[in-house]
Amino acid sequence: MAQQNITLITGGSRGIGKATALLLAERGHKVCINYRQREDEALAVVEAIRRQGGCALAIAADISDEQQIIEMFSEIDQRLGPITGLVNNAARLFIQSRIEQLSAPRLEQLFAANISGSILCAREAVKRMSTQHQGRGGAIVNVSSAAARLGSAFEYTDYAASKGAIDTFTRGLSVEVAAVGIRVNAVRPGFIYTDMHAEGGEADRIERVKSQLPMARGGQPIEVAYAIAWLLSEEASYVTGSFIDLAGGK
Repeated sequence: MAQQNITLITGGSRGIGKATALLLAERGHKVCINYRQREDEALAVVEAIRRQGGCALAIAADISDEQQIIEMFSEIDQRLGPITGLVNNAARLFIQSRIEQLSAPRLEQLFAANISGSILCAREAVKRMSTQHQGRGGAIVNVSSAAARLGSAFEYTDYAASKGAIDTFTRGLSVEVAAVGIRVNAVRPGFIYTDMHAEGGEADRIERVKSQLPMARGGQPIEVAYAIAWLLSEEASYVTGSFIDLAGGK
């Protein structure tokens, strides 16, 4: 009998993380929803999953803090068991800015969450998944961004740079853990209808830019979730070190 997948989704209380949590639970995963501040929203996702007969829990942890990451993984071990899947989705975004306005504290906060947090979560996941550590293998999906390719000039060059680092990390880690039963891939969404744009100071950004996209529309979180779910699944068993772009053809 196949063992059940146990998957952690960082930043799982809203947007792409929420859509992914709901989809994975529907497909039989035990799901841990990580959140930093939005407890009510995270608990609402857990409740929705449980109403459908699924298994879910929510854990508060700021992934820019190494100790909180370690404690989160320990709690998952105790309550669900060692994870088999990790979706590195949590990320920070600050107000749109040109280079002249960027500050060191902003960069430190952004890189701590978007780069260091994802790498440290992957470290803890590998410790549990690796066959070298008596794990049963697993899969990691890093949520990068089309910004890593496009650069986000005049708006989010710092955010784009952080996602460029995630792309490089994805490639390197995929090679490092390929022989110990772990696949590592990334999705690069862009122009998706989520609340994140409000944090950048332009809640309706997708409406402004959608006419510039070949598909002439923004994307929905579930469209990204489908790609993430596939990369975690056995259907993608020979896929590692790969990227799926979800940006309407941009």
